[in-house]
Amino acid sequence: MGNNDWDELLKAQKKFFLSGRSRDYKFRITSLHKLKEVIKAHEQEVLTAVYHDLHKAEFDAFATEIGMVYDEINYAIKHLRKWMKQEKVKTPFFLFPARSYIQKEPYGTALIIAPWNYPFQLIMVPLVGAMAAGNTAILKPSEISSQTAAIIEKIINTNFPQEYLKVVQGSVTVTEELLKLPVDYIFFTGSVPVGRSVMTAAARNLTPLTLELGGKSPAVVHEDADLINAARKIAWGKFLNAGQTCVAPDYVLAHAGIQESFLKTLQKTIIEFYGEDAAHHDRYCRIINDRHFQRLIGLLDRNKIYYGGKTDQANRYIEPTILYPVDWHNQIMQDEIFGPILPVLIYSDIGDIIDQINERPKPLSLYLFSNDQLIQKRVTEEIAYGGGAINNTIVHVASHFLPFGGVGTSGIGRYHGKASFDTFTHHKSIIRSPNFFDPGLTDPNKNLDLKWLKLLFK
Repeated sequence: MGNNDWDELLKAQKKFFLSGRSRDYKFRITSLHKLKEVIKAHEQEVLTAVYHDLHKAEFDAFATEIGMVYDEINYAIKHLRKWMKQEKVKTPFFLFPARSYIQKEPYGTALIIAPWNYPFQLIMVPLVGAMAAGNTAILKPSEISSQTAAIIEKIINTNFPQEYLKVVQGSVTVTEELLKLPVDYIFFTGSVPVGRSVMTAAARNLTPLTLELGGKSPAVVHEDADLINAARKIAWGKFLNAGQTCVAPDYVLAHAGIQESFLKTLQKTIIEFYGEDAAHHDRYCRIINDRHFQRLIGLLDRNKIYYGGKTDQANRYIEPTILYPVDWHNQIMQDEIFGPILPVLIYSDIGDIIDQINERPKPLSLYLFSNDQLIQKRVTEEIAYGGGAINNTIVHVASHFLPFGGVGTSGIGRYHGKASFDTFTHHKSIIRSPNFFDPGLTDPNKNLDLKWLKLLFK
């Protein structure tokens, strides 16, 4: 497709939107049910495609790719009528007898751009929000996870009219062309550098957008932590999807009082999870492509390998690896790792850690392992980050009751559950005034008493 084709597609989607069909409650519900049905019909194909792209086992692929989508659809169907309802709000007494309300309306045509690391879930969950809110949508899956992208195209383009939903395939050039379109909303998930480019493109048309980015998400293991639990939750969160998870613990900050015990426990846990050679474990993924494999190899400081470090370029395999000792100045601490390499830093004072994290770009997630409520309070209140967990990792992403998103360089906006509906919805504020009464505030010929006006606002 060329530029004219993109223009025609957008024109068709805007015409469909202006017809009012996508706004209708029954249409939204029917479309969400249909989406679930066609995903179910192609479930095995999705699982096979994700395995081909990432070597992700069926259990993990279903849990992290498909199950979360079903959950979002079910939740939206159950609550959509309530979400769509006009919301009555109070009116200031000086505007009496007017009435105020908020009307929920879709933006129009949304452009959803998805990454490769969770290639099905990270395009479908935003799509559920866009559909529930009554929008039309152009979908751009990542060309890197090509097998999954092909199944997404099949699921959407053969079951929904293109003037409502359309999957567009192609390289980075295609994405750049799509970003030039005057769509009504952009939803992007990906890296911070690309997020900057997306925001620049959106600014040209003053298009509202959501950016789901990343960053270096710390896991803090305090001196009172349950080390077995900390090791298990960190190992699971870090090495799931071979570390290619935006909310994975990027690095560990371990208290000096427990550093040796924690490192030994973490190593033992990795072996317990994946065996002596994770290359033979059915549920250990591979790096997505050669470029990312080489990038990660460049971060492997052989002088700091505490455990792991084995690689196989032919299979894009990198063993679960612990780097220790590491400090803030090491190369691996400069950018998000996005792979199965876990640096461990040591600290003695929680106040120093709070300061050091706050001196850096705000992370997407933070994980604290401590049962000390004062420490929990300090960390969660004094450090700015998107979201996270206490005594766990990454599970906050799975709750449709919790809005998910970053802050600062880790993202703009929220989604999941009702937050997805709200993201793709314009909340229009309206005051309805009666004709039978006018207090005279809008009449420039009225001789109003300033003293009376001041009394209203004291």
